[in-house]
Amino acid sequence: MLKQTQAQKMLQKLSPQQIQLMKLLQVPTDALEQRIKEEMEINPALEEGRDDAEFEKDDYDDTADEQEASEQNEDLGMDDYLDEDSYDYREDSGGYDPNQEEKSVPVAVTKSFHDLLYEQLSHLYLDETESIIANQLVGSIDDDGYIRRELEAVADDLAFSQGLSVSLEQIEEVLEKIQHFEPAGVGARDLQECLLLQLLRKNDTNTQTQLAIKIIGEHYESFIKKHYDKLAKQLNIDDETLKEVIDEIIKLNPKPGGASANIAAPHQVIIPDFTLINNNGELEIVLNGKNAPHLRVSDSFKDMINDYNKSKEKDKQQKEALLFIKQKIDSAKWFIDAIKQRQHTLLVTMNAIVNYQKAFFLSGDETQLRPMILKDIAKMTDLDISTVSRVANSKYIQTEYGTFLLKYFFSESLQTDSGDEVSTREVKSILEGIIHSEDKSKPHSDELITTLLKERGYNIARRTVAKYREQLGIPVARLRKEL
Repeated sequence: MLKQTQAQKMLQKLSPQQIQLMKLLQVPTDALEQRIKEEMEINPALEEGRDDAEFEKDDYDDTADEQEASEQNEDLGMDDYLDEDSYDYREDSGGYDPNQEEKSVPVAVTKSFHDLLYEQLSHLYLDETESIIANQLVGSIDDDGYIRRELEAVADDLAFSQGLSVSLEQIEEVLEKIQHFEPAGVGARDLQECLLLQLLRKNDTNTQTQLAIKIIGEHYESFIKKHYDKLAKQLNIDDETLKEVIDEIIKLNPKPGGASANIAAPHQVIIPDFTLINNNGELEIVLNGKNAPHLRVSDSFKDMINDYNKSKEKDKQQKEALLFIKQKIDSAKWFIDAIKQRQHTLLVTMNAIVNYQKAFFLSGDETQLRPMILKDIAKMTDLDISTVSRVANSKYIQTEYGTFLLKYFFSESLQTDSGDEVSTREVKSILEGIIHSEDKSKPHSDELITTLLKERGYNIARRTVAKYREQLGIPVARLRKEL
């Protein structure tokens, strides 16, 4: 049975200005310029530049017509739109020089990895069928240089898309030609074939190279599992010789397409949002404002309002036009205010982080990092946790010890035997040091690392050690073993 009832509820809703501010907080400095350009494109009342002229309210006295409009609930508040005192947000931008030349980061135009492959393909002498097969194969090569698609599937693709029926032998022959392309190893179907292609490309009769070919071709399973004793016995060689052969293998490139891709792709330039200056122990934060141009309300829109005030006759069309102007000026003011609030929030949050982690910023010692979570900074700044999270997201600070992502300074806490709380980042740093100094012929197991950490006062479980090791990108003991 359906029933209608009336009830009063208290709901908390974000205003459009608050939503706009939340979105702007997430934008890093290098993307802010583009965001401002987008806003100027959709709002003609917003423009770039600084207006030093003072606009006197007396110049724009309310007219009798405005009073009449006010009585008709059309009070446009002209004085509010002509007051420019708070439109410029650069004054609090952390010491940015407005006379400094704006510089943009140049974009590199280079060839992609696949462009390089197609260029080499154009130098092969192929008949029409071979050319179609080769183009299909090159298009199937992944960015790391491997072709992981089964050749049977490639044959099916050619049959359906090109109406071409070819045998696996024909595809194999063309693939073999592609595998002679640069870089060595490209076109391999797995890691084993990739390493073999690179070793064979050397065309070297050297004993070490021949042993390396034999290990990869015939004893690959023992090699990847690091069963070195078994390998030495199977090949009838001593440990010193095996070590030299292994050293030659590990110099090979497991991702032949990776090097070319890195060269072809423009390098990402990190533009820090903050710069930390150490003045004899006094830490000063400068907010990067280079990518945020001066903003103001367009003079032409102010002139329109002035013309309207001076006009004796105001028809319906003029009033509708003025309402449009009011809406655009409102939007421009909201955006400028949001930018000002963004700059203020960023500085407040960064100051709190620096004060909390002052020992680290003065020394650069990772072990000096205190346990810190979003809630700690939110409490210090009287900001919401979600606001702190937005500030920390994809923002960087440049220090004398390097450039860091703000998230780097946040970590959970761990209690030592003495009852002190330390950052999990400190524990990871010590764990990394233990592994770095271990005997690589007998690397430490997670169980042994747990014992060593407990001896230093860090009461930590073995599964936590395994989790931290994986987060650091360190493999298990068996895979760290060296001769």
